[in-house]
Amino acid sequence: MTQTSDATATGPAGKDPRSPHERPAEQDAGSAARRRRRVHRAWFVAAVTFVTIIGAAAFRSLPGLLIDPLHQEFGWSRGTIGAAVSVNLALYGLTAPFAAALMDRFGIRRVVAVALVVISLGSGLTVWMDSAWQLMLCWGLLVGLGSGSMALAFAATVTNRWFTTRRGLVTGILTAASASGQLIFLPVLSWIVATHDWRPAAVTVSLAALAVVPFVWLLLRDHPADVGMKPYGAEEFVPKPPPVPGAARRALGVLGSAMKTGPFWLLAGSFAICGASTNGLIQTHFVPAAHDHGMPITAAASLLAVIGVFDVVGTVASGWLTDRYDARRLLAVYYALRGVSLLFLPMLLAPSVHPPMIFFIVFYGLDWVATVPPTLALCREHYGEDSAIVFGWVLASHQVGAALVAFLGGVARDVFGSYDMVWYASGALCAAAALMVLVIRRRGAVDGEAALKTA
Repeated sequence: MTQTSDATATGPAGKDPRSPHERPAEQDAGSAARRRRRVHRAWFVAAVTFVTIIGAAAFRSLPGLLIDPLHQEFGWSRGTIGAAVSVNLALYGLTAPFAAALMDRFGIRRVVAVALVVISLGSGLTVWMDSAWQLMLCWGLLVGLGSGSMALAFAATVTNRWFTTRRGLVTGILTAASASGQLIFLPVLSWIVATHDWRPAAVTVSLAALAVVPFVWLLLRDHPADVGMKPYGAEEFVPKPPPVPGAARRALGVLGSAMKTGPFWLLAGSFAICGASTNGLIQTHFVPAAHDHGMPITAAASLLAVIGVFDVVGTVASGWLTDRYDARRLLAVYYALRGVSLLFLPMLLAPSVHPPMIFFIVFYGLDWVATVPPTLALCREHYGEDSAIVFGWVLASHQVGAALVAFLGGVARDVFGSYDMVWYASGALCAAAALMVLVIRRRGAVDGEAALKTA
């Protein structure tokens, strides 16, 4: 009887003849383990997003390399060229709060694919321009709108839809993609500009945008439900939500509510200075300023690329510190140290790279986007569920600040003949930002005072 039972249990050739519902639980567990060992589709989506953001770094790397070539060929003032860059930077920030709404309405894949085509068109058309308004239209308007549609909202939307666990890791990786792209493209584009003129560099950016479109269209999906999967780490299947036509209205509503509070203006003002002292100042004007002192464009661009390496380290370290220390004090230290370093920069610029300049590049790289984690933490502390949208508007102020300095920095160079005044003024602004973040009151203290007034 025992032998017969064993034979029935195993079946011929060791196969189990019972239905899946009758099989032992350990077999189902083994099958589940094998399924878990497969690479989840979410990681492929994250990889495509990573590549797309790396490509976006090419669009953001080129303007600083074009200022001197365009000035020499067309005779346009640096203020005029800086105005086009400022439009680009402003639209990059102002488009971001609405990009998530567009993705909720039309889907991630469509919005990103169209954005890449718009960027390719804007960059490619610059080859035939001969008037400053055409630069404003192509690089300012078209590339600004396209790149703004692939700002932090793109990474945040992909992370929120495709991942339930590992969100912090994925967000960090996708944020680092921008720095990685800067490291890849800046030396290449600077070599092309120095060797073959600026037009081949613009064409390279245009082709890079088009090259990413097939990957986005074929591999990127709007939601795990589109391929019948659960988000990575989720226990249950999550149905795809219907299109949300009112998302843009909510973004404006949250802005209206936040504008009635003091912390919003302090965060927006300090983050505007952050953008002014990074994207607007260093990313746009460092290369031409170094070139004014005799440094080759390729060497200056390589130094700027090194900043992209260290800002990854600085951001990760800042996130670790934000979990342990007061975000306001961290921001005050970051802004104060950045301001001091800018005051010393005019003395460090020289025809060749020397150790003090390398120290500045490493230090500035560590501080470049270290302000993001504590700023986001303060948004969460004060605005709760609306913190992501509020941070989107704070990010918009960051880009508006960058846009103003991109323009005013070029004007100052035309008026004073050097960038020295720009470095000193930006250092003073950073000191003001340090004071602004210290004025922000803790959420507990604000709630306590409100309760006393009510009583």
